[in-house]
Amino acid sequence: MKVSSSVLACCCLLIQVFGMMLFIRGFFPAPVRSQSRKSTSAQIPPEPATAGASSNWTTHPPPLFKKVVIFLIDALRQDFVYGPKGKEHMPYLTQLLEKGTTHSFIAKATAPTVTMPRIKALMTGSIPGFMDVVMNLNSHELLDDNVIWQAKQAGKRIVFYGDDTWIRLFPKHFSEYDGTTSFFVSDYTEVDNNVTRHLDDILRRNDWDMLILHYLGLDHIGHLTGPHSHLVGPKLLEMDTVLRKISIALMSQEEDISVPSLIVLCGDHGMSETGSHGGSSEEEVQTPLVLISSAFEKKGGTSKLPEIVQQTDIAPTLAISLGLPISQNSLGMLLPQTVEHKSMREQLRFFHLNGHQLCMLLKQNLEAYEKDDGVELFRKAEKSHGNWIKLYLEGNTSETLTNLGKKVLKQYLEALKNLSSSLGKQIAEYDIYSMSIGAVIALEILFLLLLSIPSALSSQAHFDVPLSSPLFSLLFYMMCLVLSAIHVIVCTSSEKVCFFCSISWALALGIMMFISALSCIVLSTLGKMLAKSQCHNKKQDSTFSGWSELDLLLLIGTLGHVLSMGASSFIEEEHQTWYFLTNTLCLALAQEMCRKYFLVKKVNLLDSAQDEESKNEGLYMDKIYDTHKKEMKEQTIPLLLQFAKHYEKWIALLSPWAILIICRLLRTLNQTGIQWIHRPDFGHWLTSSEHKAELSFLVAVCLIMIFILIQGRCSFISKVALAFGLLGVYCYRAAIGHVLYPWSKNSNSLSQGITEARFVYIFVLGILFTGTKDLLKSQVIYTDPRTKSVGLWEVYSGFILLAALLYRPHNLVVLVFCLLMQTTLSMFIWNLLKHDAAQITIMHYWFGQAFFFFQGNSNTISTVDISAGFVGLESYVELPAIFLTMFATYSGPLLWAIHLLWYLSSETNRFSTTVAHGCYCYAVIRSIPVTVYIILVTAFRYHLFIWSVFSPKLLYEAIHLFISAGVCVMFTAVDKNQISKSEN
Repeated sequence: MKVSSSVLACCCLLIQVFGMMLFIRGFFPAPVRSQSRKSTSAQIPPEPATAGASSNWTTHPPPLFKKVVIFLIDALRQDFVYGPKGKEHMPYLTQLLEKGTTHSFIAKATAPTVTMPRIKALMTGSIPGFMDVVMNLNSHELLDDNVIWQAKQAGKRIVFYGDDTWIRLFPKHFSEYDGTTSFFVSDYTEVDNNVTRHLDDILRRNDWDMLILHYLGLDHIGHLTGPHSHLVGPKLLEMDTVLRKISIALMSQEEDISVPSLIVLCGDHGMSETGSHGGSSEEEVQTPLVLISSAFEKKGGTSKLPEIVQQTDIAPTLAISLGLPISQNSLGMLLPQTVEHKSMREQLRFFHLNGHQLCMLLKQNLEAYEKDDGVELFRKAEKSHGNWIKLYLEGNTSETLTNLGKKVLKQYLEALKNLSSSLGKQIAEYDIYSMSIGAVIALEILFLLLLSIPSALSSQAHFDVPLSSPLFSLLFYMMCLVLSAIHVIVCTSSEKVCFFCSISWALALGIMMFISALSCIVLSTLGKMLAKSQCHNKKQDSTFSGWSELDLLLLIGTLGHVLSMGASSFIEEEHQTWYFLTNTLCLALAQEMCRKYFLVKKVNLLDSAQDEESKNEGLYMDKIYDTHKKEMKEQTIPLLLQFAKHYEKWIALLSPWAILIICRLLRTLNQTGIQWIHRPDFGHWLTSSEHKAELSFLVAVCLIMIFILIQGRCSFISKVALAFGLLGVYCYRAAIGHVLYPWSKNSNSLSQGITEARFVYIFVLGILFTGTKDLLKSQVIYTDPRTKSVGLWEVYSGFILLAALLYRPHNLVVLVFCLLMQTTLSMFIWNLLKHDAAQITIMHYWFGQAFFFFQGNSNTISTVDISAGFVGLESYVELPAIFLTMFATYSGPLLWAIHLLWYLSSETNRFSTTVAHGCYCYAVIRSIPVTVYIILVTAFRYHLFIWSVFSPKLLYEAIHLFISAGVCVMFTAVDKNQISKSEN
């Protein structure tokens, strides 16, 4: 069966997306969980006892505190409290830390450092799965055992004000609540005022046991202007004032009821040097944890460095403080400072309960749990605890009892650390079977794409898929039988949960048959290639003789980048790889230009054939400029085209150097990666409040430049829509306070810019509709290639307008330079040097990857601009939010891919197969890194940086593969060669 190259590429990438989804489902493990979903008081173990002595304490200990206030400040970095900023802007808290009744810690969170997984960790004590990053946008009810559920079961009244993520996680648990939306990052004032306005009333009342306050303003300031903004200080002072109000109110109540209260001041995650979060840098994972209560001893004024604890330790500490059972899935250990004011018997009882819970959890997740060091230490401590109980019940009050108690306490703490560590290691339990199926599918697709290159990139641009012979061969049925047997053995013998085993047997059998068919097709294609190679052995001796230096550069650069993904440092600093490759490419293009205009002509002056070729080339250049003149019509000044044609030689020679300079300038706009992200860049300077006038001028100039660069090939209606759309972009930025109107000196009246953004969306949809209409017209009528070119350009213009709306204001410079580079490459490099479709496709891919990082993106979750997903939305709407966030993140590669489609379509006048060739090359160049990375991640699954470095990169690769499959679908729809084949 013959299929077009574009159809083959599109199908292969879609199949590879399925394989990647299956691999990811197996790679990201299910969290460590107890078999019983909720713990009850019936599961409370009695005190340890020895022979001849029995304890009468079989119930859960009473609560340590009457009321607990959780004061959570989103994105509160530890240096905001313990560093210079805290001492300057949080005077009341600083006084408490130095001389008050407090215990201070640095709570270390785990990646991913986004809000919803962190709330889960705070309330359950477990480490949430990495896929919670995706679910962070739309949280569902938390069904696992947690502190909130236990408190409600115990009859405690819980009041909540703040981030509505809590309300979605615990929908029926709060007796009183008021939620605020967390994704409108432009608002850092009202979002906190809506929490504080409830305080006076709730603090006067005595009808609650647990108060949770989640303030979002600091996090929003970080997203807007970074951690060193002038807005951070006033916000910290505001939080300090709130803390003072809560502390004074609780102390006044304690005088009446004589029962202490507890204030827990903490952050869910930190804030990177760019103001975002999600990664694993110290600034993002280290948060302050301050416990404030009159029950603690007063400090003597000497400050010491806070102890580093795990964020998961907060859940068991809260449970003990409230007199609740510890959550079944908790990996944390009770903070000993919380209970040191209690008697020795009570302290030992608390740690015994914590150790018993961790042992039970380890027992249900590890077969040989009894051999674990932590379990052995706990049994030893439990035995010593029984001896202490015997002495205590006998009435022994000597120093022996005290020393033994301290020894048992030390043994418990050591056992708890080992148990918590052992449980943490169980998180890396992978579904190897599902991972293997996904990896096999990806590998087969890559082999098929590589083996099909000679046919797919031929002049006919088609591939003869060998379906009949493989599907009716003995090998196919043998493979089906073997794979089915493996599936039965794995699914019936494995004790661990496997996703692929959980699907229906019919679907699993279908996938096995599909894998078998793919294998037979690959082997059949390989056999045909070997047969052909034997017939042409003499011609194969000079395989690389026809390769140019540029071809070798593109091949070595692409493969070099793929191999570099095996090192964690290269993944963290991947932008450096693409900057180096694009700069080298510019130098190679400059060399080719010099060779074209100087070296080649000098060597071949006497060659008549070369003279004829030179004449033909001159005619071809005249045709190029005539074409551009027709396309741009009266919209472009004729003198500009005459100037470009007259000085074509010098402009062409300078073009690669101009692109090289642009790439260097863009590197200074946004620092990215890990090593240098803390350094100031031009983007930080522009977005600071002191330079709002400069940013406003730059945004206006960029929007005008965008209009000038893309309006020439648009229809009149699209030009008008584009002009109004770009004007709406400026109005939107002014509405949310990023830029100023020329007639106003400051922006006092801020809004969410919903009306302005929707105004732009109307024009985006209008331009896309006009372009799609022209495309459909060109495909149906099939007579006017110019209609297709205009349609594709209008689709491209619509996406440019959408990017202008979603980009951070200073990143409009990236968009302008992107258009300038594409115009320069199209007019003065690719046509003049006569690059083929494969070369142009790889160049587009390289520049697209570089522009991904020029935007300020990286391979960490923290650089994803979540706020782009809520532009023009009043509330969270899942599909639009996901689409807008993905588009804003991957707009660099996507815009270059759409430009590639437009450029190759305009070249079909010379070669009808250029679109098919481009689509196929694009599929191959995406399939290679994805498949290799799947193998690397499988090999490195127990690597030290698997969750902090390799896992986020896997998510980025998966989403990029999904977008690339969509791009190939667009190529296939536009491919004139594919349409003509279907008609024939």
